[in-house]
Amino acid sequence: MATESSSRFSTLKYALGPGLIMAAAAVGVSHLVQSTRAGAEYGFALVWAVILANIFKYPFLEYGPRYAIVAKESMIEGYKKLGSWAFWIFVIFTIGTMFTVQAAVTIVTASLAAELTGIVLSPIIWSAIILGICILILGAGQYSALDGAIKLIMVVLTVSTIIAIVVAFFNTVGTPKPSAPNVWTGSGIAFLIALMGWMPIPIDGAAWHSIWSLERIKQTGKQPSLKDSLTDFNIGYIGAGFLALCFLTLGALIMFGSGEVFAENGGAFSKQLVNIYTSTLGDWAYIIIIICAFTTMFSTTLTVTDAYPRVSRQILSNISSGFKADSKKGYRYFIISISAISLIVLYFAGNRFTFMVDLATTLSFLTAPVLAFINYRLVMSKHFPDEHRPPKWLQILSWSGIIFLSGFALFYAYSKFFL
Repeated sequence: MATESSSRFSTLKYALGPGLIMAAAAVGVSHLVQSTRAGAEYGFALVWAVILANIFKYPFLEYGPRYAIVAKESMIEGYKKLGSWAFWIFVIFTIGTMFTVQAAVTIVTASLAAELTGIVLSPIIWSAIILGICILILGAGQYSALDGAIKLIMVVLTVSTIIAIVVAFFNTVGTPKPSAPNVWTGSGIAFLIALMGWMPIPIDGAAWHSIWSLERIKQTGKQPSLKDSLTDFNIGYIGAGFLALCFLTLGALIMFGSGEVFAENGGAFSKQLVNIYTSTLGDWAYIIIIICAFTTMFSTTLTVTDAYPRVSRQILSNISSGFKADSKKGYRYFIISISAISLIVLYFAGNRFTFMVDLATTLSFLTAPVLAFINYRLVMSKHFPDEHRPPKWLQILSWSGIIFLSGFALFYAYSKFFL
C-alpha cells in the first residue's frame, strides 16, 4: 500500500501546478471582494448562489486540463478545429472582456498595496506600478518562484480566515440578525449575476488552464496522466469553492446587520476588508492579513497578466501561419499592450472601485453560457477520443449547467428591462 502511495505521488507531482495556479487566480476578486460583499449585504441568503455557481461551472472548467492532456494542444487550437464559428466567438468574447477583467483585478491589488505601504498615490499610478512589476517578473521568468511563495501565503490566509470565522461565530452567537434584504430586485439581481460571474473563476479559465497544462509539461519534461491532471484540477477547484464560502461567512457574521456597508472607494474598501479580521483576531493580526490579502490579489493579477498574452499569442498563431504560438517577442508585445489598454480603461473609470469589479464579473457571466456550450462541444467532438470523453454524469451536469447559466443570463436581461 505504501509503495502504491509513493508511486502515485511520484507521478502526481509532475501534474501539480496548473490547478493550483487556477486556484490562486480564483481566490481574488470573486472571493476577497464579491463573496465578502455577499455576506455583508445579504447574510447567508446567497450561499445557494455560490454553491450552484461552483457546481454548474465545474464541467466546463474541468474540460481545460482534460482536453490539453489528451489532445496535447490548447483549447484555442481545439476551437479552430471545431469550426471557425467557435474560434471567432472565443476571440470576440476574449477581446471584449480582457481589458475590463485585467483592470478590475489590478485596481483591487492597487488598493491593497496602498493600504499595505501607507503610500498615498492615485489608483491609476498604483495600478501602473503593480502592472509594471508583473511585467518585470514575467519577463524575467521568475513566476515559478512567486508561485511557490503564494502557496504558503494562501495557506496562511486560509487558516486566518477559518480562525476568524470561529472567533466571530462565538462573538456573535445569540446576537439577533435582521432579515436578509430581497435579492429579487433590479439591484439585487445585478449583484447576484456579478457574484456568480467569477465564481470561482470565469469560464475563460478553461482555455488558460489548457495552456498552463502544456507549459507544465514543457517545464517538467513529463507527460502526466489524465487522472493526475484532473486530481490537480480538483484540488484547486474544491479549495477555491471552500474559500468562497469562508469569505461569505466572514462577511455575514461580522458586517451583516451592523449598519456598515462596503465603500465604493478602493482604499476604504481595503481598510474595511482588513478590519473584518482585526475586529475578531485583534490588531496584532493586521500586518499578517494585509500581507496575505495583498499577495493573494497580486498572484491573481500576475496570473491574469500572464494568461491573456498567452491566449492572444495562441489566437494570433491560429489566424496567421507565420506567427509562432511560443513566440517570446509576441508574448512581450501582448503583455505590454494589454496592460497599457487596461490602464486606459481604469483612467476613464476613475475611482469607481465596485463599479469596475461588478462590470467585469457581469460581462464574464453573460458570456459564460456560450463558452460553456463551446467547451462541451469540443470534448464531445469527433476530434476528441471517445474513451476520454466526459462520463455520463459529467455530460448530464454539463447540460444542467448550460441551462442554469443561460436561464440566469436571460433573467438578468429581463430584470434590466422590466424590473
